[in-house]
Amino acid sequence: MKTLTEEKFSDFYQKWMAELEELLLSVAKDPPQGSGCAAAIGKLTAHHKEFYRFKWASAHEDVLAFFCGPVWLSPFETAHLWITGWKPSAAFRLIPAAGLAAEQVRKIEVLRGRMRVEEGRVEGEMERLQMAVADRNAVEVVRRGGAEEAAVGGFLEGLERVMKLADCVRLKTLKGLLEILSPMQSVEFLATNALFQIRVRKLGMIHERTGLVS
Repeated sequence: MKTLTEEKFSDFYQKWMAELEELLLSVAKDPPQGSGCAAAIGKLTAHHKEFYRFKWASAHEDVLAFFCGPVWLSPFETAHLWITGWKPSAAFRLIPAAGLAAEQVRKIEVLRGRMRVEEGRVEGEMERLQMAVADRNAVEVVRRGGAEEAAVGGFLEGLERVMKLADCVRLKTLKGLLEILSPMQSVEFLATNALFQIRVRKLGMIHERTGLVS
């Protein structure tokens, strides 16, 4: 049975993905040119910001919903998660290779290196949090109320902190890439990123219907 937070976020996520697909179709149907690129970038980035605002508010209510196999995702999607979302370093594989200047390539590689370091820091924080609890199945223990209130509160606050740290690395990656890419390249990158998210979502739904294992 879903918790209230899980129900609310499931509804939000379904609507958010549908709106993302609409934005992608709009860009594909009428590719922006010149000044129109800024408007397309604004719409796509605003859509991502809306996701994180709602996610953080929801996680503050029930952070376990994002760590205990999110009910709004299929097992296929969940298997590809990195600390409740996409792995920042994966975004670099979606950059349009054609038309990049040598200086852009250099800056992208510098950013990639910085983000890998930040990924490592977040993973280190997650490992320290896991080591701080005696039971390796602490999340399930907390769900059953099997830990003292103070310990539970500290564990949940730690999960929320690590989730936000991971999300900040994701947002820094997007921001950094958009600062390096030209407006046209940025639209192509954001569209490719949206298409990737939609395809993973649809593959997950197919896997659930057919019983395939990721």
